[in-house]
Amino acid sequence: MKTKMARTGFALGYGKFTNVRELASLMQQAEERGYEMGFFSETIELMRDSVTALAAIGLATKRLILGSTQIVRLRGPVVMAQSLASLDELTGGRMTLAPGACTQSHARVHALNPDLKVTPAQVLKEYIEAMRLLLTGEKVSYHGQYVHFDNVGLAWKPVRKSIPIYLPATSKTGLKLAGQIGDGVVLNAVCSPEYTVNALKIVREAAEAAGRDFSKFEVAQIINCSVEDDHRKALDQVRWEVATKLDPIQISFIAGPKMRVGEPYIRKEDLPLFEKAYANGGMDGLIKAVPDSYVEGMTASGTPDEVKRRVQQYRDAGVKIPLLRPAAVHQTEKVMDLFAQT
Repeated sequence: MKTKMARTGFALGYGKFTNVRELASLMQQAEERGYEMGFFSETIELMRDSVTALAAIGLATKRLILGSTQIVRLRGPVVMAQSLASLDELTGGRMTLAPGACTQSHARVHALNPDLKVTPAQVLKEYIEAMRLLLTGEKVSYHGQYVHFDNVGLAWKPVRKSIPIYLPATSKTGLKLAGQIGDGVVLNAVCSPEYTVNALKIVREAAEAAGRDFSKFEVAQIINCSVEDDHRKALDQVRWEVATKLDPIQISFIAGPKMRVGEPYIRKEDLPLFEKAYANGGMDGLIKAVPDSYVEGMTASGTPDEVKRRVQQYRDAGVKIPLLRPAAVHQTEKVMDLFAQT
């Protein structure tokens, strides 16, 4: 029996195993099954780019709301606004955007100056403010600490002057910023429902302190789903993605912030063991070192019934629209069918 859920999203783009044509086809299938949102993850691993993928998905679908992470500084705020307005026009007003902060790791991978003294959260804030001005279709000026322009405007009137901007956030700083200026938040993958509860407390407090109505705030979260008939096999299929959040570089940028927010499944005493496993065996060694408790705690993995129950726990924690991301290509239709509405 298919589970009927009021609001569900389907998330793709993180793995290298699905090309853009396949992404578009799968999102079309998700739309046919009643999914509300198709979300594309533009990642630090230099997978497919979001603008190309969203254009393909937009042309393949008719009703699906589209969203994507995009890291600021990789494109200028004017180009980001121009692309967003164009995609919104292409899709008949179905776009959202989740612009994220540019860390030193992003800067290094994308050949930006990693020594440039910038405050990532402030850059993100200025990009969002500048893009919102540009999307009005008027000639505008903006002068921040990092973003400056005078009398700049799109040469046509966008379909919508206000396109929802949801902040992808993991750290306390990002969560507070989401509450202060975002139309919503996209919580990170590989996080537990317990983390979600703690994170949303931070978002709510920031929103209310800014005089905003939290009841109108969108809450989405990427949830890693691994569905197999065998519980152990399901854990092994998604263990690789859990490991990507625990390599020596990501420990400080991802694992550390999660722990400070309140992620109970990451144990401080395990971190040196992960570093040693990576040093001795690379990513394969790290994958083998990740305990089952990490996978079970921070993903929705197991048999179909186990995955359905786990996703409900994220909903109960405050997630309004779970963005379900399959762990492996052979699981894509399994996950899609498990949460289909039609």
